[in-house]
Order: sequence, then C-alpha cells, then structure tokens
Amino acid sequence: MFSDELENISWEETTERIHAKTDADVRRALSKEHCNVEDFMALVSPAATPYLETMARLSKKYTEARFGKTISMFVPLYITNSCTNSCVYCGFHISNPMPRTILTEEEIVNEYKAIKKLAPFENLLLVTGENPAKAGVHYIARALDLAKPYFSNLKIEVMPLKAEEYAMLKEHGMNGVICFQETYHKANYNIYHPRGMKSKFEWRVNGFDRMGQAGVHSIGMGVLIGLEKEWQTDITMMAYHLRYLQKHYWKTKYSVNFPRMRPSENGGFQPNVVMSDRELAQVTFAMRIFDHDVDISYSTREPADIRDHMATLGVTTMSAESKTEPGGYYSYPQTLEQFHVSDERKAVEVDKALKRLGREPVWKDWDASFDLKAFK
Repeated sequence: MFSDELENISWEETTERIHAKTDADVRRALSKEHCNVEDFMALVSPAATPYLETMARLSKKYTEARFGKTISMFVPLYITNSCTNSCVYCGFHISNPMPRTILTEEEIVNEYKAIKKLAPFENLLLVTGENPAKAGVHYIARALDLAKPYFSNLKIEVMPLKAEEYAMLKEHGMNGVICFQETYHKANYNIYHPRGMKSKFEWRVNGFDRMGQAGVHSIGMGVLIGLEKEWQTDITMMAYHLRYLQKHYWKTKYSVNFPRMRPSENGGFQPNVVMSDRELAQVTFAMRIFDHDVDISYSTREPADIRDHMATLGVTTMSAESKTEPGGYYSYPQTLEQFHVSDERKAVEVDKALKRLGREPVWKDWDASFDLKAFK
C-alpha cells in the first residue's frame, strides 16, 4: 500500500531538496527524455522559473506527440450534496447550514437529458458528497445504470470504497474513478479533515491501491492547491504516488489535476497559499515533461483565458458548462454549490474557442465495445 511507501518519504526533507535545486539540476532535467521524481522536483522548484518558456515548448511537444491536438471533454454531475465530513474548506461541510439534496431517479434522468441538450457530451463524471448511509454504493450503482442510455463513458468522484465495491460498480458501467487526496501532508491532514470518514488519512490514500486491485480502467488524482504553503512538496508527493501506481497497476490509465482553491459557501477558511497563473503553468509543464502519457485535466475552476492558453501547451482534458450543485442542469430549486466556477462559458462556446486555437474537442473517446463484458 502506498501509505507504507509514504512513511519513508519525509515532507520536510523533500521540501528542502526542492528548494536546494540549482540551475544545473533544471537544465539536466530538461535534457532528459525520461525524468524521475528528482528531476520533477527541479522542474517545480524556484530554480526552474527562468525556464518557463523552454518548459512550455517541451510540454507542447510531448503533448502533441502523445495526444495530438485533441482535448477530451467531460461534464460533472453532482447527484447529492449530502455529506458527513467536516472538511474546513468545503461548501458541503456537514455544519454548513444549507439545503441537502439527494436526487431521485427521476431527477437524475432529467439531469442526463438536460446535459445532452447542452452539447454532445459522452464523458460523464458522477459526483457525490460522502454520505454512504443515505447515498452509498447501491445509490451510485443505480445512477450508473440510469446513465447508460445517455453516455458512453462513466466515471465517479465519490467517497473511497472497498476494492470489491469498485469491482461491483464496474459491472454497472463505471469506467473510471477520480479521487483527490487533497494533501499528502499527513501531519496536517486532520487540520483540514477533523471528522468523518475523510479524516482517515490511510483509508483515503490507499483507496488508489484498491482501485488498482479492482482493475479500474482510469484513475484520476489531485491535490488541492491552497491547503499547504509548500505546494511544490504536495505535488511532488503526488508524483511519487503516480510512479508507484504505474509500477503496481500498469494496465490502468492515469490523470492528474491541480485545482486552485476558490471561495465556497463555507467561506471562513482562507487558503494558506495562492498559486499564481505562472506557477500553475510551471507545474503543468513539469508534469507533462515528467510523464508524457498522463492526462492533465483543468476544470471550470480556472478562468477561460487560462484554460484556452493551456489547452495548447499541455492540458488534455477539460470540463465545460459545469454546475456544482445537485439539480443544476435541469434547474431544480437551487441548492448551494460546492465551489464557484470561474469559466462560465457555454459548452458550445468552449468548443468554438478550442477550435479557433487549432484544438479538436473530443466528446466521445470511449465506447461499451471496449469493455471485455461486451465480448462475453
């Protein structure tokens, strides 16, 4: 399990090593065809900031060699904001006085139909708060079943599950799982997650092993930029984690995300660091140079101009016209959203913008015929 590996990686020593990287270390990393985690540290370090344009050119080169000029489009659907956790930064915080919604089957189907009217979305991400008693595995399985007539690729972003539960959801059409560790800083983890199942650090970080053991086709990872001042260290820990997973579950496809904190309804928590646009670009380029094959995803948390620019330099997956409250697409009586989106363009506007930039939005890149089940 990765938690055992993480015990041998010191947060403090890693932070020191990143800030000790030199100009020579950066140039060495940039000259290599295949980078290791030490090289990644150099590329996210302050020493790499003068090389941003060089990194951008390399990132673009590797991205186009592996992905061409395509951008895979997806849409998230929040089917419940009911949650038992107390994450201090989240709008779904259990103590936040807000209406809680668990969509019914009819309401879920109406959401699917409403999404299909926005654009030819085929990649759907089902998102829930973490309330397994009221919206657990069987609720998620039913939502997947209902989605099959409308979407060809189904992913989930829910509470960490058991390996056998991931395997069961695969039987209901689930193709991928996204889970944000939020932070790999174990000593500080419970400051941000004081109560609820999410407070169990090992259970969450080892959830990726359980996904791999269940043979999940696609696994998405991420850290929440704003929790730890040393964002370079947090993302380096994710790089260690990515390499570990690729070694142990090599048949699985991986994606990464670096969401920057934005205001939520639980507005009392202020980010401990604000990552600049240049720093976001740097870590994006560093990740692409580090791993040519990993999907790099930007959500609508990021502004339109940033998303458009980075679509030509390293990003390969994007959401569009996202609603972060249950019932948001069909316009049920609105509940409060988990976070505010920044790119508020319609999906068709995003499509046109990407095409103007020479990118080709891909609305469907998975089909049931790819599943082994289809050949049984």
